[in-house]
Amino acid sequence: MKIRSPQYSLLAAILFLGFFTYACYFLYNQIQQNLSVTKINEEKWRQEFARREEIQMLDRAVKNIQKESVEIDNHFVKSEDVVPFLNTIEALAPRVGARAETASVDISSDKTSLLVRIEVEGSFSGIYKFIKLLENSPYQLEFTSVDLLDRGVVGSNKLPVWGADLSIRILSFIYN
Repeated sequence: MKIRSPQYSLLAAILFLGFFTYACYFLYNQIQQNLSVTKINEEKWRQEFARREEIQMLDRAVKNIQKESVEIDNHFVKSEDVVPFLNTIEALAPRVGARAETASVDISSDKTSLLVRIEVEGSFSGIYKFIKLLENSPYQLEFTSVDLLDRGVVGSNKLPVWGADLSIRILSFIYN
């Protein structure tokens, strides 16, 4: 068996030490690079997460605003939606035992309100209840004139029939 010289063993040990030192240094640099990449990716993830949270918050806010917007829109009569508004008013009369008919519709000269004249027929209490329903409607109304007329007894039921001529200014009007 051959005995190796101590210089050869020292040289081999120094080479192994150098190789392992270089390997440790290389691995340390790789770990540091991976750590910096991880920090950058984590910061990007946090920003993306915050952005998604903000988008979800805005989405919830938009949904809430849409609900409130519908409620607000129901309080205003738009110039293109006058017919549904008039149909709604006329549909109130049968609920209280009266009959209503729109006689005229006009936009005010300054285009800030809608002028409506409605002819109502029914019992006195029915007409009174109809006027109360109009006052309590979600629209901002101003009664410019109310004329009540006793039409006498009509038909075989022997009940007095009343008529009313209502002039209303709708202040919650939007002219487009």
